[in-house]
Amino acid sequence: MNKFQDKTGIIILAAGSSSRLGRPKQLLQYNESTLLKNTVTEALKVPNSFVIVVTGSNKEIIEKELDSYSISICFNPEWETGMASSIAKGIQELNSENTQCILAVCDQPFVNASVFENLINESKKSGKRIAASSYSETLGTPVLFHQKYFEELRDLKGNEGAKKLITNYSEDVISVPFEKGNIDIDTEEDYLKVISFLE
Repeated sequence: MNKFQDKTGIIILAAGSSSRLGRPKQLLQYNESTLLKNTVTEALKVPNSFVIVVTGSNKEIIEKELDSYSISICFNPEWETGMASSIAKGIQELNSENTQCILAVCDQPFVNASVFENLINESKKSGKRIAASSYSETLGTPVLFHQKYFEELRDLKGNEGAKKLITNYSEDVISVPFEKGNIDIDTEEDYLKVISFLE
């Protein structure tokens, strides 16, 4: 049996250049670690899963940051074209036996293993093949997709993200609450707010 068979692939999108922040948000100090390491560490706690990190901008320093982890790292040379190319790259790394994956980003500081596990459990319970995190009256990442949607995820273009499929296939979506899922980091001000939460 393939070691990845029937496992959930957790794809962490870490390719962006953080242009609004002015430095790589993936490496911001957080919880005695960094934002990216925090997301990877939590993903690795999920039973019966494996982790793929998609890199792009600042590839060398970000990959060095992940040296000690048992994960797959893949570089998206087209990262500047938008989020869609990183999603496609991550989906390509999955094995044909993988029945589902979770797409996650590394700038949601309050993501943890139970957020990922809730998506898996609610999808299984409901029979819905998309399980999306719910916060601030919207649905977004992290989001689980059944393999039925892998081809369409690979076909996304430019800045299109998972939201397109969540909207198009709303009848196949289960909404899973993610407290503080609306808190992400795009600017220095966002980062300082998050740090103040922890103090």
